[in-house]
Amino acid sequence: MSVGTIIKSVKQIHKEDIVLVQMGKFYYAYGKDAYILSDLFGYKLNEFETNIYSVGFPSNSYSKVISRLEQLKINYLILDKRNNYDVLEFQNYKNLNNYNEYFEKAKKENLIKIRIQKINEYLLKNINSAHIKEKIYEIEKILKNDK
Repeated sequence: MSVGTIIKSVKQIHKEDIVLVQMGKFYYAYGKDAYILSDLFGYKLNEFETNIYSVGFPSNSYSKVISRLEQLKINYLILDKRNNYDVLEFQNYKNLNNYNEYFEKAKKENLIKIRIQKINEYLLKNINSAHIKEKIYEIEKILKNDK
């Protein structure tokens, strides 16, 4: 089974838990969980599947991430891909879980970041287009008038 299929299955049960998947020396989170981690730690969102984003971080950042999730009382679940997605760790704060609160904040900010990222990708992809200079000029004009 693909990682995406596993994550979708796990998230049906753990809707309000950050699910981290350990793959070698990295940990990955997907969907809503990626938004939260991106917002908390500044991790770059990567499009995993169409309109589904992921973040990854090296194992040497694991303690920092877990400490912050515990400090904020956000439920988390750690899965090990090598061992058929066995659960390595699970923290459940029950009624004290702040997952939804942090997701709502992260969602707003990350939707704007994604739009900016797509604009940037478009501009770079079309860098040799005849009309790209005009588009950049229009963007610069808007930004200048916004000051």
